[in-house]
Amino acid sequence: SCMLFTALGREELGGRALAELSALGVRVEARRHPEPQRRGFTFVEADGERTITIIGEKHVPRAADSLPWGELRLADGVYFVSGDAAALRAAREARVLVATARVLPVLAEAGVLLDALVRSGRDPSESYEPGDLEPPPRVAVTTAGANGGAWTAADGCSGTYAPAPLPGPLEDVYGAGDSFAAGLTYSLARGDAVEEAVACAARCASAALARRGAHGRG
Repeated sequence: SCMLFTALGREELGGRALAELSALGVRVEARRHPEPQRRGFTFVEADGERTITIIGEKHVPRAADSLPWGELRLADGVYFVSGDAAALRAAREARVLVATARVLPVLAEAGVLLDALVRSGRDPSESYEPGDLEPPPRVAVTTAGANGGAWTAADGCSGTYAPAPLPGPLEDVYGAGDSFAAGLTYSLARGDAVEEAVACAARCASAALARRGAHGRG
């Protein structure tokens, strides 16, 4: 099963997002805020590359929100994308915690041990250097698109991984990075070694590349 902690507007667009996410089989736990739900436009080029334009203020779930944070201690794995430092500390109750480097300031403020940190080697907004986090993540994974990627463990071990073959024609790169991170979280949560986890993650990213839209419904 999968549970999503998020924040959604109370108006029609926020309600529609809640309904569509729930229809995907996800249990959605959302803080409903009075501000309008922010909107996004994705421009997809002929080669599958995308540019995302976001309009509106970003709202994130916070530990002070009336959400079932205590259930996270029962989770095998959590992938942290956004939230405040207290929410991240609640997520640390899960057996495995993976986070994106996009929220590095929140990760630094929370000061919790990550089982894995995921970053794009091509996106300046996801930069990470050793020493940025204390304690350092058990493993830091860097993606490099069609070139695969690399990982470095806190104990000094490191390695690279190759991209997985596409299961079909390239459609859209939208969501490939988060699909990679989700696959990594799932694999680590079931007890796989890092080498197996990055291979599983690469397969998830390739599956995302061969579908149109984040969920294949675009």
